[in-house]
Amino acid sequence: MSNAGPARRPVVAITGPDQGGGPAWLFTALAVWRAGGRPLRVRPGKPRPHRSFDALVVGGGADVDPELYGESLPQGPNPEAIRGAERRLSQRLIGYLFYPALWLLRRLFQSHGGVLDVERDRLEKALIHRALDEHRPVLGICRGMQLINVVRGGTLQQDLAEFYVETPQARSLLPVKPVMLDSRSHLAEILGTGTIHVNALHNQAVDQLGQGMRIVGREETGVVQAIEAEHGWCIGVQWHPEYLPQKRRHQRLFRALVAAAKEIATSRR
Repeated sequence: MSNAGPARRPVVAITGPDQGGGPAWLFTALAVWRAGGRPLRVRPGKPRPHRSFDALVVGGGADVDPELYGESLPQGPNPEAIRGAERRLSQRLIGYLFYPALWLLRRLFQSHGGVLDVERDRLEKALIHRALDEHRPVLGICRGMQLINVVRGGTLQQDLAEFYVETPQARSLLPVKPVMLDSRSHLAEILGTGTIHVNALHNQAVDQLGQGMRIVGREETGVVQAIEAEHGWCIGVQWHPEYLPQKRRHQRLFRALVAAAKEIATSRR
């Protein structure tokens, strides 16, 4: 008789800030658990340097320190423009009607924009290097995608205002922004080819692409919405799939991440 117990859930390290990251952690942990993984929270105050993990999710949050890619803080963005975007009645009504709980959670716990988190940058850079060196699957979400690009030697567009001169930038928790995926990409294999509608909560994006990365998703303005490594399992998306638990297509990202972690862990036994 076999004494083998149930298959072990692969451990997925999920990064975030010390303060203000509660909603993102909860929704990402839920997505990882539903996909068959075991979420492990990692943050500057609790870096867990001796804990092993099978996959890594680099979460969203504060802007990446521009010094990491050889630039300085910009003078803006214009506070009036930001406040104006948040006042858009249509977006506010969508949030109030369909995402009241999530909207409140983000308002209560989100870290304030414009505040850099140098300790988090340092921790996540080390984790990305470790995961890539150990050939662990990596998923970058929003800021996480940007930091992966920076770690690979790329740069960021610090203010996207110039891309949205004629059409205001959409800011919504709901999937309202169309993104075209590269049909030849690993990401398209996971999510399906063609257009995918995503949410939008960012004001920065990839500028110069990092070494060994390729662009696999753009919006109509040309803003980069997804990147992936040319070799290995490393994907970055500019949107927040964790905030779309009801969308099966978006949840495929987490299932693919956990499946890759299981496959790699099995091959090493």
